Amino acid sequence: MAKQSSSDGPFSEKLRVPEALTFDDVLLRPKESRVEPDAADVSSRVSKNVEVNLPVLSAAMDTVTESELAIGMAREGGLGVLHRNMDTEEMVAEVGRIKRAHEMVISRENVVTAEPEMTIEAVDRMMQVEGVSGAPVVDEDDTVLGIISGTDIRPYLEVGEEDAVREAMTDEVITAPEDVSAREALELMYDHKIERVPVVDEDNHLVGLVTMAGILERREHENAARDEEGRLLAGVAVGPFEDERAIAADEAGADVLFIDCAHAHNLDVLDSAEAIAETVDADVVVGNVGTRAAAEAAVDFADGLKVGIGPGSICTTRVVSGAGMPQITAVTEVADVASQHDVPVIADGGIRYSGDAIKAIAAGADAVMLGSYFAGTKEAPGRVITRNGKKYKQYRGMGSVGAMNEGGGERYLKEEEEDEEFVPEGVEAATPYTGTLSSELHQLVGGMRSGMGYVGAETIPEVKERAEFVRVSAAGQTEGHPHDVMITDEAPNYSPDE
Repeated sequence: MAKQSSSDGPFSEKLRVPEALTFDDVLLRPKESRVEPDAADVSSRVSKNVEVNLPVLSAAMDTVTESELAIGMAREGGLGVLHRNMDTEEMVAEVGRIKRAHEMVISRENVVTAEPEMTIEAVDRMMQVEGVSGAPVVDEDDTVLGIISGTDIRPYLEVGEEDAVREAMTDEVITAPEDVSAREALELMYDHKIERVPVVDEDNHLVGLVTMAGILERREHENAARDEEGRLLAGVAVGPFEDERAIAADEAGADVLFIDCAHAHNLDVLDSAEAIAETVDADVVVGNVGTRAAAEAAVDFADGLKVGIGPGSICTTRVVSGAGMPQITAVTEVADVASQHDVPVIADGGIRYSGDAIKAIAAGADAVMLGSYFAGTKEAPGRVITRNGKKYKQYRGMGSVGAMNEGGGERYLKEEEEDEEFVPEGVEAATPYTGTLSSELHQLVGGMRSGMGYVGAETIPEVKERAEFVRVSAAGQTEGHPHDVMITDEAPNYSPDE
């Protein structure tokens, strides 16, 4: 009797495995084009109802995105996503900082005011602490009586420290109505040589403040990503079981909530994410996923899907757990499902170069999320370290021991127990200090626009329609990098260390 073939056993089907590809495995096929890179339109969506002018997000990591970097991202047209390793109260305050950063009219509750009977010493100290150079003077009914500035209380004006603000303030106050436009406010300030104008209602009650610095800043960032009220967009990461945190973020004004989980194709996670989506007004992006089946499980209630199982530079999920999905294949599988339901896809992780970012778009993503790319910027919260004369910034995965000890372990569905060690899925590292966020974004988006020119696509949707991939051999990968030379001057968008 013939022997049974070794390929006919009960587990032999597991050996018939599909191939999965990542960024280095493919290139975009150049095509006929009339598209000039500078004219390419890179606006896109990160969720069903939230649009951005740059298809780029910063990762929800505690060494990448806090309010300073999130403000910078939104000013440039992208979106920053606040990390989870902060308590709810701090998170609400961070969202408030983002939302206030570009308000033309600073709302009443955020205006620093003085009282007429305060002493000069007290008001001077208050302005120093609050970081302002002037303040409206109001009575107990919020009626505007005057305005006090640093120039009103200088020693050469013979105003004593114990004198009342009433004696030093300017009482002929130029005010603006509630419907004042930016142009009108600016003309008022130029005409009267002042830097701030109180905004009042019909009864002269203070309702806000317009500053020249605020208006000029808005003009400088005309491409900023804003909500319907003109405030900067804000993204917040919340845990799949953090209903109260999600509600607090929503009430604080967050535009998009990101269900922050390493494996969102967990049925308990999906149930919780759906419940959160039904509770809040903000859009809810579910992630991370990496397969067609995961997308099908979430697409009916999610406003967006975030893709990435283990591609990050400091993530060890694939080697620790043995699970994962190379990113090009993962994005393609998820996008196949999401595109049929008009649900945007975000490619999260594994992007080292601008070419990788446009490949992710070509594979079906609407936007990309990066961590290490921005961790070295001035605006990132990681601390600066110097080694061998070079500056670096701290960068760690949210699955690293350090991040887990501060609460990041929940992202990996792991809870710290007394006298028990974590099983980390990330490392702590250092990344070169790269300078300003705006400079990094300029290089990243500039490279993406260049890729759009090569495939002849004027818009992000056209990239997904027109782009074709070619497979690249190991020799082809080597050929694609500078080779057979010693680099003497590094380019701003390529480092030999990479």
